[in-house]
Amino acid sequence: MYKYLLSFLAYLLLFSCKENQRQDYTTWRVYGGSPENIKYSGLSQVDTNNVTQLRQVWTYHSEGNDSARLGPMQSNPIIVDGILFGVSPRLKLFAIDAATGQEKWSFDPADSLTNPRWTLKSVNMNRGVAYWEEGEDKRIIFTAGPVAYAVNAVTGKLISGFGEQGGVDLKQGLGRDPKALSLSPTSPVMIYKNLFILSGLVSDATPGHIRAFDIKTGKQQWIFHTIPYPGEPGYETWEDTTAYRHIGSTNSWSGFSLDEQRGILFAGTGNPTNDFYGGKRLGDGLYGNCVLALDALTGKLIWHYQTVKHDVWDMDISSPPVCVTVTRDGKRVDAVAQTTKTGMVFLFERTTGKPLFPIEERPVPVNDPVPGEKLSPTQPFPVLPKPFVRQQITENDLNRLVADSAEIRQRFLSLRNEGVFTPPTTGGTLIIPGYDGGAEWGGPAVDPATDVLYVNGNEMAWILNLVENKPNYGTGTKLEAGIRLYHQHCMGCHGPQRNGSGDYPSIKDAKDHYTTAAFYELLSTGRRMMPGFNHLSKEEMNAVASYVLDLKAEQLQRYRGRIPEAGADTIPSYGFTGYNKFLTREGYPAISPPWGTLSAIDLNSGEYLWKIPLGEFEELTQKGIPITGRENYGAPVITAGGLVFIAATSDQKFRAINKTNGRILWEADLPASGVATPSVYEVNGKQYIVIGCGGSKWGGKRGDSYVAFALP
Repeated sequence: MYKYLLSFLAYLLLFSCKENQRQDYTTWRVYGGSPENIKYSGLSQVDTNNVTQLRQVWTYHSEGNDSARLGPMQSNPIIVDGILFGVSPRLKLFAIDAATGQEKWSFDPADSLTNPRWTLKSVNMNRGVAYWEEGEDKRIIFTAGPVAYAVNAVTGKLISGFGEQGGVDLKQGLGRDPKALSLSPTSPVMIYKNLFILSGLVSDATPGHIRAFDIKTGKQQWIFHTIPYPGEPGYETWEDTTAYRHIGSTNSWSGFSLDEQRGILFAGTGNPTNDFYGGKRLGDGLYGNCVLALDALTGKLIWHYQTVKHDVWDMDISSPPVCVTVTRDGKRVDAVAQTTKTGMVFLFERTTGKPLFPIEERPVPVNDPVPGEKLSPTQPFPVLPKPFVRQQITENDLNRLVADSAEIRQRFLSLRNEGVFTPPTTGGTLIIPGYDGGAEWGGPAVDPATDVLYVNGNEMAWILNLVENKPNYGTGTKLEAGIRLYHQHCMGCHGPQRNGSGDYPSIKDAKDHYTTAAFYELLSTGRRMMPGFNHLSKEEMNAVASYVLDLKAEQLQRYRGRIPEAGADTIPSYGFTGYNKFLTREGYPAISPPWGTLSAIDLNSGEYLWKIPLGEFEELTQKGIPITGRENYGAPVITAGGLVFIAATSDQKFRAINKTNGRILWEADLPASGVATPSVYEVNGKQYIVIGCGGSKWGGKRGDSYVAFALP
C-alpha cells in the first residue's frame, strides 16, 4: 500500500510540475509561446538591471550563408527539450541545438517527396511549425505550399504513414475543383489533442475554409465554411446566393489561438475577394473580417463578431485573437483580445463573445460609391481602448520635415479623405491606417501578471485608385486579352505599367528572366507572397504570357479563351492600380511622424500606460529630428524580467524595453532586419532570446540567419 501511495504522490507532483510549467510560461513549445498566443515568457534571468549585458552567443545560417534571391523569413521558432525548430527563407525545416546553434538535421520539401504533385517548384513563406508527441512518436507538422507534412522530430525524415508518402494535399477537401485552387498556409497549424487545424494564404478563387486533420493519418476530420453554404448560419448575409461556389479568400491566414481547457479555437478572418470592390458580393458577407470561436473538436461555431462589414479596404483581421484574463467588477474574467488593421482593439468574454467594453455602431460615409457598390452604412467602433493609430488625417498631419511639402499638400487635397472607412474611388482615396495596419500579422503580446497588452502599430497612409475592368472575353487578340487579364489579376501588385507597386517588384523585364515554361509554372504555383493562379485556363495563361513576356508572334494570334456563362459573370467590375503608399519624393511617409509605434494598454481599464515611436531613420536623427518610428512587422514578446523584446523595424535593430515605462534599455545590431517574432527559452538554466533575421519587405539586405542572445 505504501508503495502505491508513493507512486500516486509522485504522479501528482509530476502533474503539478507540468501544470505549473504551463501556467508559468517557462517554455516556448508553441508558436507565440503558448496556445493562448500571448507571447509571454515567465523567465526572469534577464531583467531590467542586467539586460545591458546581453551578448550574441550563436548564429545559425539556415541557408548555409547563401543569401541569393532569398524570400521573406518571418518564422517564430519553437524549442522542445533543448532543440530549436525553425524554417529558412526557402522553406527548409531545420532542427538545431538551442544552446549552441549546431544543426541536428534539415528537411527540404523541394526534394524530399517522390510524388510529382508535391514537388515544391516555388516557395511562399512560413511563420512557424507545430510539435506533437505521443510516447516515442514525436512529430513536426509543417506546411510548404499546398502540402502539410509530418516530419519525425528526432530524425528529420517524413513519416510515411501520414497522408500520402508523408504529406497531405491541402487542395483536396475544399468542395471545389482542386486543379483550380491555390493555397499556401503561411502561419503554423494549431494542435488540439490528435488534430491539427489550418486555413492559409489563398488565391482569389480559393475559399479560406478552416479545417482539421487527424495528426496521425492526415485524414480531414471537419471543415468550417467561412463562406457559408445554404442552410448554414450566415448564408443570409450574402445577396449572391451562389457566393459559396465561387467567392474566395475569407481566410484565417494569420493563424489561431486556443483555450485548451475548454477546447475553443479562436481565429480571425480576412475579407472576401475582391479586396476593394464588393459589387459582386453585396451584403455584410459573413464570415469575412470576423473573430470566430469554434469548437476545436468538431468545428462547430460557438460565436462570432464581425469587425468590418462588407470590407472594401483590405482591413482583414491580420493576427490571431489572444486569450487573456482581465478584471471586471472585482472578478477575473477569461477573455479574447483582437487587435486590427484599423487600429482598434476589441475585447470579448471568451465563452459568449459578449463585448467587455461597449462597441458603438457609428455611421460611416456611403455617398458616391462606384457603380454597383453598396456599402454598409455603419461600422463597429469600440469605446475603449481608443485606437492606437490615427484613423484620419488633416492638412496639419502632413510631413513638414522635407522640402516638397507644397507638392504633398496638393496631392493630399486631390484625394477623397473622410476617415478610416472612406469609400474607394477611381479618382483616389486616402487609406489610413494603410493596408498593412494598424496592427499587422505579428499581433500583440500580453502580460498575464499585469493584464497589459503591448501592440506595435504602423502609421502609414496609402492611396487607393480603382479602375474599371472590361473583360470582353472571347474577342480580340491574345495581346488584348493578356492586357485585360493582367489588369484583372496582376495590376494590383505590379502596377498598371508593370513597373511595380509599393513593396512589389517590377516585371517590366520579365522576358529577360523567365522562359515561357517557367512563367507558366510561376502563374500556377505562385512564389513568396504571390498566390498561384490555377483557376486560369491554359489559354488565359498564354494570353498573360504574351503580354508580360512580350511574345510578339503570340500577341497577334486570336484569343479563343473561355466566355463566362450568361448571368454567371463573377469578374469584378473594378480592380485597383496597386499598393501605393503616400510618400514624399525622398521616400519618407507623406504624413507627420510617428510612422511606427509601440503602445502599452491596460486591458482592465482600457487606458494607455505609454506609447513610444518604434524604429528610426538614422539620417533624420543625425539632423536632430526626434525619433520618428518606422513601419514594423513581427511582434513583441514580454518577459517576467520586466522587458519587452522587439525587432520588427527595417533599421536592423533589436531592442529591449522597460515594460513599465517604455524606456529603451538595450539595442543590438542585427545582420538583417528581424521582421519576425522573437522566442524566449531556457536550456540548462540559461535564458536565451532568439530572433530570425531575414531582412525587411521594404528592400535592403536580405538574410537567412537566426541570432541568439544571452547573458555572459
